[in-house]
Amino acid sequence: MEKSQILEKLAAVIIEGTEDEAKALAQEVVSSKMDPLEAIEQGLSIGMTTVGSRFESGEAYLPELLMAAANFNAAMAVLKPVIEEQKKTVQKFGKVLIGTVKGDVHSIGKDIVASVLDTSGFDVVDMGVDNPSLNIIEEAEKIKADVIALSSVMTTTMPAQKEVIDTLKEMGIRQKYIVIIGGGPVNQEWADRIGADGYGKSAIDAVSLVKGLLAKRK
Repeated sequence: MEKSQILEKLAAVIIEGTEDEAKALAQEVVSSKMDPLEAIEQGLSIGMTTVGSRFESGEAYLPELLMAAANFNAAMAVLKPVIEEQKKTVQKFGKVLIGTVKGDVHSIGKDIVASVLDTSGFDVVDMGVDNPSLNIIEEAEKIKADVIALSSVMTTTMPAQKEVIDTLKEMGIRQKYIVIIGGGPVNQEWADRIGADGYGKSAIDAVSLVKGLLAKRK
């Protein structure tokens, strides 16, 4: 099977396949010596993004979302050991604290970004969903994070992204952290308005964004 076919099938299996099919395709990635990161970014993540968009627009429902997440995790179970083996010789780029802000319980997009950052050489700590601003900041201080990544999928919770940044300023520690934001309703204009360091439209964008911002800081 050619690489382009494998990538197409990986995206498709997330949307309408089974866990066994996802595992088999992931094994095909390993057997063909294909880059597992490329398989995640150009295959699995595209499928997850498609399902997430359909869910947000009402075209898909919770069972489809849960099935997609199960398929994604099944494939990742095969790919992660290979990636971990490769990462033994790769220097960590930095530590990223990621979480969904207060009042928002959506996790699919955040989970994809966390997985892709992790498999791209970052040390990732995932706080999960519905995180109050102070909890996020306390955790960032505790783990000595380089980057704080804030997810918001609902327009009503977007102000919580601003609250984290404002609180960092009030505490006099804003300069310690690179703060990036993401989520369905979020855009570059909002990032500029609230003083975020960057905005990632997709998981792949987030990786290049964080690498660039860390490189500038160094």
